[in-house]
Amino acid sequence: MTQPSFIAQGKRVLEIEAQALQEIEQYINQDFDNACQLMYQCTGRTIVIGMGKSGHVGNKIAATLASTGTPAFFVHPGEASHGDLGMITRDDVVMCISNSGETSEVLSIIPVIKRIGAKMISLTGNPDSTMAKLSDVHVCIKVSQEACPLGLAPTASTTATLVMGDAMAVALLETRGFTADDFALSHPGGSLGKRLLLTLNDVMHAGDATPIVSETQSIKDALIEMSAKGLGMTAVIGADEKLAGLFTDGDLRRILEQRIDIHSTAISQVMTRSCTTARPDMLAAEALNIMERKRINGLIVVDQSNTPIGALNMQDLLKAGVL
Repeated sequence: MTQPSFIAQGKRVLEIEAQALQEIEQYINQDFDNACQLMYQCTGRTIVIGMGKSGHVGNKIAATLASTGTPAFFVHPGEASHGDLGMITRDDVVMCISNSGETSEVLSIIPVIKRIGAKMISLTGNPDSTMAKLSDVHVCIKVSQEACPLGLAPTASTTATLVMGDAMAVALLETRGFTADDFALSHPGGSLGKRLLLTLNDVMHAGDATPIVSETQSIKDALIEMSAKGLGMTAVIGADEKLAGLFTDGDLRRILEQRIDIHSTAISQVMTRSCTTARPDMLAAEALNIMERKRINGLIVVDQSNTPIGALNMQDLLKAGVL
């Protein structure tokens, strides 16, 4: 098969699957609303069950629900028949996934689910299937064709199922008022958690590590302070110890071009007076946005009285995993 054929086949798959997504939009209807209501009102967990490719998709749907505020986990129907049904309680909602709606491994455990008293949602491509008829709510995921030319390998149907699960998860997220902080709490070990939870208090150089000079000191003194603290800048304070300005490596390059005497010239004469500052409770991700927008490499952190209490640069955000 030549390369153009691979490209043509790949585009054909995308076209079929895109069409499948357009087709399932009609199923975002009252049944969809009823399914979301069941999960929203559930006092237990949402248990997702599926076999084969439906199981793989179900595992992802359960993970998405769990990370967006709807407690959920996946149970394999084969394992369910050998003890894992004990994970399900009457307070739970069970979501069963099967394109045909006739998957024997799933059908065999439905009587037990009913006996337990848990509510049941089914996602199938056949509204007349056994699974659809036995469920409390049926959400249709029917597509006109699979991307597989043999019509055998689940492709467009699994994509449609996954998207339907995403639609449910996001609808529930918005209804619950789930926030970025809530999301970060379930991702504390990853970059998402770092971006969402870290504040400047967590990453800034504070105390003696903060570069600070008085506005009466010379440019040379400021350079010594910048070299000692290694942040490429120093805060400049007035007699009241409040921030008066900022001096950076960029300012140094500009004054060298002017041949200013760094030994006798006060830093107040060359500092930047109107400088961007940050508060210690600001999210590190917000500080990164400010630095990128203003094209600056560092920030002085001040308290409510505008007194410098810390400093950070882009390298600090990189080390913290925010960048």
